[in-house]
Formats: sequence, C-alpha cells, structure tokens
Amino acid sequence: MTLALIVLLPLLGTLLPLLTDRYGRSLCALATMVAPVLGLILMWRHVPAVFAGEAVVQTLPWIERLGLNLSFRLDGLGFLFALLIQGIGILVILYARYYLSKKDPMGRFFSYLLLFMAAMLGVVLSENLLLMMFFWELTSLSSFLLIGYWSHSSDARKGARMALAVTGGGGLALLAGVLLLGHIVGSYELSAVLAAGEQIRAHALYPVVLVLVLLGVFTKSAQFPFHFWLPHAMAAPTPVSAYLHSATMVKAGVFLLARLYPALAETDLWFWLVSLTGMATLLLGAVTALFKHDLKGLLAYSTISHLGLITLLFGLDTQLAAVAAVFHIINHATFKASLFMAAGIIDHETGTRDMRRINGLWSYMPHTATLAMVAAASMAGVPLLNGFLSKEMFFTETLQQHQFGNFSWVIPLVATLAGVFSVAYSLRFIHDVFFNGKPVNLPKYPPHEPPRYMKVPVEILVALCLLVGLLPAFTVASLLEVAASATVGGDLPEYSLAIWHGFNLPLIMSFVALLVGVLVYAKRKPLFDWYADSRFESLDAKLVFERLVQSAVRRCGQFTLRLENASLQRYLACMLIAALVVSGYWLVQLPALRGALALAPIDGVTLVGTLILMISALATVYWHRQRLVALVMLSVVGLMVALAFARFSAPDLALTQLSVEVVTIVLLMLALFFLPRLTPAESSKLRRGRDIALALLAGSLVTILALAVMTRPYDSIAGYFLANSVSGGGGTNVVNVILVDFRGFDTLGEVTVLAIAGVAIYALIDGLRLRIPQTDALGRVWARDAHPLMLVNLSRVILPLALMVSAYIFLRGHNLPGGGFIAGLITAVALILQYVGSGEQWTSERWGVNYHHMAGWGVIIAGATGLVSWLFGYPFLTSAFDHFHIPLVGEVELASALVFDLGVYLTVVGATLLILANLGKLSTGRAVTGENL
Repeated sequence: MTLALIVLLPLLGTLLPLLTDRYGRSLCALATMVAPVLGLILMWRHVPAVFAGEAVVQTLPWIERLGLNLSFRLDGLGFLFALLIQGIGILVILYARYYLSKKDPMGRFFSYLLLFMAAMLGVVLSENLLLMMFFWELTSLSSFLLIGYWSHSSDARKGARMALAVTGGGGLALLAGVLLLGHIVGSYELSAVLAAGEQIRAHALYPVVLVLVLLGVFTKSAQFPFHFWLPHAMAAPTPVSAYLHSATMVKAGVFLLARLYPALAETDLWFWLVSLTGMATLLLGAVTALFKHDLKGLLAYSTISHLGLITLLFGLDTQLAAVAAVFHIINHATFKASLFMAAGIIDHETGTRDMRRINGLWSYMPHTATLAMVAAASMAGVPLLNGFLSKEMFFTETLQQHQFGNFSWVIPLVATLAGVFSVAYSLRFIHDVFFNGKPVNLPKYPPHEPPRYMKVPVEILVALCLLVGLLPAFTVASLLEVAASATVGGDLPEYSLAIWHGFNLPLIMSFVALLVGVLVYAKRKPLFDWYADSRFESLDAKLVFERLVQSAVRRCGQFTLRLENASLQRYLACMLIAALVVSGYWLVQLPALRGALALAPIDGVTLVGTLILMISALATVYWHRQRLVALVMLSVVGLMVALAFARFSAPDLALTQLSVEVVTIVLLMLALFFLPRLTPAESSKLRRGRDIALALLAGSLVTILALAVMTRPYDSIAGYFLANSVSGGGGTNVVNVILVDFRGFDTLGEVTVLAIAGVAIYALIDGLRLRIPQTDALGRVWARDAHPLMLVNLSRVILPLALMVSAYIFLRGHNLPGGGFIAGLITAVALILQYVGSGEQWTSERWGVNYHHMAGWGVIIAGATGLVSWLFGYPFLTSAFDHFHIPLVGEVELASALVFDLGVYLTVVGATLLILANLGKLSTGRAVTGENL
C-alpha cells in the first residue's frame, strides 16, 4: 500500500514541525520536508508502470456494504498532480522558512500545510469516490486554517470563512452527485465509473449528476459566479497563496473535471455548461485583474482567468482540447507559483503590495525583478516561454469548435480578448512594480533583495518556465502524454509541442493579443477612469457576502426564537405531535389494525409487574415537583424495566439496564444535593390538559403500533445472528457478539461518543464551585459526619467483591450474559461508592488513575483491534478466534473481540468516573442555608 503511505506521510508528518519548532526555524522547515520527499521517492517506484500507460490500483477493503474501500489509484493524471502537490510543496516550505516572521508560529503553519498536502494527495490519488469526498472536504477545512492563519486579522478571518462557506457548499453538492453516480454505476470505484460513461450519459439522472458535480468543481476552482471567494483568500500569507491558489486547491476542481471527463463529457449539456462557465470566468478574471492595485489581487484575478481557460478547454469536449487543458495546468502552476512568491518577496521587503507605491524596484531588487518579469512574460504568453505553448494550443482548439453554429467565432474572439487583457495586466505587473518612477512612501525603505534561499524556489520555477518553453519535447512531453491519456481514457490523437508551427491563425491571434495588450496598457488611463466611475469599483464581494451571512443569521435567530422558547415541554409536545401525525397517517391506511397472529396470554407475575411499572411511572409524574420522592419512584420504574427484560429472556439487557439505572440514580442523587427539594408549579391548567391529552394519544399510538406489528408475521434478522454467532464470532452470547463483532463499528462509535461526552462534561464542571448547603429546605441541619463509619467500612469491603464480579462479568461476556459495557458500569459503581463513602481526596490519593487517559486508551484499544484486521487483509473490525490449551487450565477459547471489549470496558469506566467522581468536587466552599437553595 505505497499509495496509501504517500497520503499518510504528510498526515503523520504534521507532528514533526510542532515538535521541532522549538529547536530552530531551519530544523522545523527540514522536518516538514521529510514527508513530501519520502512521498516523491515512493512515487518514483511506480514511474515505469505509470509512463507505460498503466494505472496502479491498490485496494484495502473497509466498509464494503457501503461501497467504501481504502482504494488508491496512480495513473498519469494522478502522478502529475501528486508531483505538483509535493514538488511545489517542498519549494513553498523552503520559501516560507524565510517569509514568516519570528512572531509567526512556524510549527503550526507547517502543520496546517502538511494537513492540506495530505488532503490534496488523497483527492488526486483516491480510487474510491467516497474516499475522495472525505479528502475533498478536508481540503476545505485545512485551507480554512491556512487562509485564517493570521487570525488577528479581520480580513483573514472573513476570507477564510468565505472560502469555507463557498467550497463547503459546493462539496455538499458534489457529495450528492457522487452518491448518484454510485447509484447509477453500482460502484464507487473510479475504474468502474470511468468504464461506465455510456451508461451514465444515457441515464435519466445524468443531468442532475452533471449539475451537482459541476457545482462542486466550479466552487472549488473559483468559476463564475463562485469566483468571488478567491481574491479575498489573498489575506492569507503569501506561501499559502503560492501553494493553494496557484498549484493545488483551486486546481482540485479542474482535476475533477479531468478525472471524470471520460464518464461525463461528450454531451451537449456538458459543452454548454462547462464551456460557457469557463468563457465567462476567463474574460471576467482577465478584465478585472487589470484594474486591481493590490499585487496579490491582480494575481488572484489572473488565476481566476486562467482557471476559466482550463475549464473552457475541457468544455470544448475534444481530445486535443483536453491535452491543451492538462498542458496549461502544468504551465500555470509553474509561472503562477513563482509570481506569487515574487509578490511575497516584494511585500516582505517593502511592507506593501500597493502597485501605486511600489515603483522602480528594478534599481533595488534586480535579481527578483528579472525572475518576476520572466514569469509574468510566461503568464502573458510571450514566445519561447511555456505559457506561449499552451496558449497556442488553446487558440488552436477554439478555432476547431463548431457547436455555436454561425456564432462559433465568439469563442476565438473571447479567447483573443482575454489574451489581450492577460498581456495588459502582465505588463502592468512588470512596468508598475519595477519601473514607472520611484517608490512612494514605502513602509520599509530602502527595499533590498531577500535572503538568498528565499529566491531559490522562484529560480527553480522560472527555470522550468524557460526549459519547458525552449525544450518541451525533452522536459514535459512524456509527462503530458501519460497525464492526457489518463484524462481522455485512451490513446491520444497526434499533436505537436514544437515552438514553431508556421505562420497560421493561432499565431496571428497570439501576436494580436500581444500588440493590442501593449496598446491597452499604454492607453490605460481612460480605462481606469471608466472603471473608477463605474459600480464595479465600489462592488465588494466580501461586504455582500457578510451582509448575506448576517441576514441569514438574523433570520435564523428569529425563526429559532419562535420555535424555541427554552421550554422542554414545548419541544416534547412538538416532537410528539409530529410523531402522531406521521405515524397516524400510515396507520389509517391499514385495512385492519390487528393482524392474524394471536396475542400471547398474560400471566399473573407479568400483570403485577406491569401494574407496578405503570403506578410508579404515574407516581413519578404526579410527585415530580418533590424531587426526592420522584427519584425514588423513577428508580422503581428502572428496576421494573430491568425485570421485564429478564422476564422476556433478555438477561444482557436486564444487566445493562440495572447497571445504567444505578449509575443514573447516583448521578441524580449527587445533583439533587444542589437542587431545591420542591419546585414551584409552572404549568397552567390548559398546558397540563394539553400534556395529558398528548400523553394519552402517544401511549395509544404506541399500543396500536405494537398491536399492528406483533400480530403480523415478519422476517427478522435475528435468525442470521443466531446461526452465525458461534461460527462467525466465536461466542454463544449473541448480544455480545453483535456488539463486538457484527456491529462492532457501531459500538466503536458509541464508546467514542461516550468518551467525548465524558471529557466535555468534565470541562464544563471543572473549576465550578458550589456552596455547601448547611440545612435542607425545612431547616433541618445536615449530619456533621461527612463520611459515616458504617458506609466507609461497607464500601471498602464491597470494592474487591464488586471488582471480582466485574472481572467475572467481563470475561464471560462472549458466551454468557455480560461483557465490557456491563462490567465497566459495575466497576464504576464500586469506585463511585468509594468516593461517596470516603471522599474524593481519600479515594484519589489511593486510586491515582487519570480518567482522561483511561477513556482515551479505551477508544484507542477498541479502534486498534479494527486496524489489526487490516494487516491480515480482512475488513475493519473483523474478529478472529481459536481454541488454545493452557497448562493447568485446559482448553480455552480466545477471541480478538476480547481486546475490543477491553477497550469498551476502559472507556465506560473512564468516562463514567470522569463525570461522577468530579461532581464531588463541586461541593466545596462556604456553607449556606436552605433558604439560598
């Protein structure tokens, strides 16, 4: 599973920068580079197979019923993107080492960066679409952390929130599209989806799938009308912009276009949706970039424009257009990353990004200026640079399409017009920053060249722009071929990467774009005056977005206030009314409420128990304002429910109910100490009448449902568990086998939630101090002996017996009623008795266990048993068992589920005691009288 390791390395590597930050910034940066360097080495092992046109697929079964497997795929397209992600990632790490100030926590920055790198690698290397969705959403979350890294800045926080909202919303749409794709194909494996292109396009749900997938693509890759989030993400540190917004995150959308091209393309709907969106984005981004005074703002809108160019190429829906799109992905990553880094250097050395102030930098920073000018020339499509080659292919493909009929000339015209503005804003980047007079009121003056190694990443990227432009056949041809072949899903038509193709129409379009672009820049003053007088200058997407967010929050708050009034009675009433309406509607449709099966006879013992249960429940309601009496009645209800489970042959449920009941009553008794003995009557007669009516209707509904279900024959899955409990799980206690084997994933989730709840409750009550009541509500003084001798001695005698019973219940749980959950509750109750009897301080000094660690280790142990099964090639949480002969003991059966049950046991004990044991700490402080309670 080398592909899984490539994704996992940056995820594990997130700890290295945090651990090495204290030992120096250089060591921190070197430690951060370990993961991508190792990832590139692992990728190199698959180079022969990938460049032979093969797709390396590695699969580890996981939740096969849901179609979710840990499947990874490395073909030409995945190799290209993984190379960009890790290669440019290494350069960004080196650059950030010198960009970040000493005040910026470098370890945290690099940790976020590696988390994002792992997410992007997961997106481009996933073979399973559901797995890809996990990493897709992780890119949104990790980019949120990176964009908002300077959390002290309001712009950074708002930009991060905007990016997360837009890309996260698109991710939800994409998830729906992926689920529908899996429904159509019958598999979420990419190989099956790509092979089922004709089936997908012929399906009635194809338009829905396409729109949902494109929503995810367009939001992630900042396509119109979702482009507005990208410029505001420029509030992030420049290394983030150079990495996320030129080479990785914004490329995730166009990557998905390329990845699903064989499955979704080749339809008119694809052409119209993708090409028109790309064309609008191409032109809008190019025009807007010219008028931005912020250096990174100009680059942001140029990025939007170039992403629109790539999208338009995929929309043209020809194989050569797809080749051109992949080629421009490569070229754009190199020149745009270098430009962002150059912009960061300028900002770093001058203290501003305002192009109206940073003039004439050639005299101060000639080396940086040369690098930036070459990269900007590549962005403009100047001959002998890589941007010129892909732009020529782009112009050629716009001339080959005829889907617009008599208006097919519109696309080449728009392409040329966008090229004009591309030259104009590139020329502005060069002239306004490095020439055009002298600097104006720079915060840092005089500016100078940055540290030597800060320029190395820019030099490498600019060198690639030159080498690819001059020697494309020797540098990028083979990589482009395998990546484009994987994109179109087959052999490619002939194409040429030669610098000179003769004097043709695409070349004329290039020269027109260059000449008119220079002219537009030379005559830019009227254009800038027009733009300043127009509404576009004052239109701020961030303000519009914030107003929409605040309006949504305000309206939601108004709706919530109408729906919620902090009354539990009202919430329960709404829930019961909804249940009555929904269930009652379907019950009315039944021809007969009672089925053909006869009801079982009621014996005297069951009848008496039922009556006691009913009476105690009614008594709890009737005396609910007398808390102690109500608690006693409630404990009777719990006891009768446990006896009912035992009566109907459910001993595991009876033991669980009894244990939970004891823990719950202890919890309520501890809380009762701080609550008033009586509560005032708060419900009016009308509300009480409503509640009685709802209770009667709900009880009647449950009775009718039970009658309708239990008098009709039905197929149950119980037979499957009974038949496979011993052979499949190695245990005769079917309930326990279900919990630790058949439904072990559910149990793992439940104990995880229990541990989280325990920690959360501990955090809520930690540090809280309530005054000890001196008397009860009737003025009677509490007993002075806080730890009665009889209770102390009794609790200490019971402890070893209870622990022995707990161990017995735990060990026999796989074959007889018991298990880790019940044993954990018994242990927790025994230990709580020590706290109650002898006090928190006495017990803690002798017990000395950290319940946080206990609960955490319980979850880790339970999860680790599932991971071990992977090592042997079995699905997650698959258990194993066998019989062993132990000297002096004899033959015994040992099951791996016992280890899982141990994790459950530790989690239950840790979480329960984390809550209950710390409740005793609340009762410290100054005593008060009952009047204050």
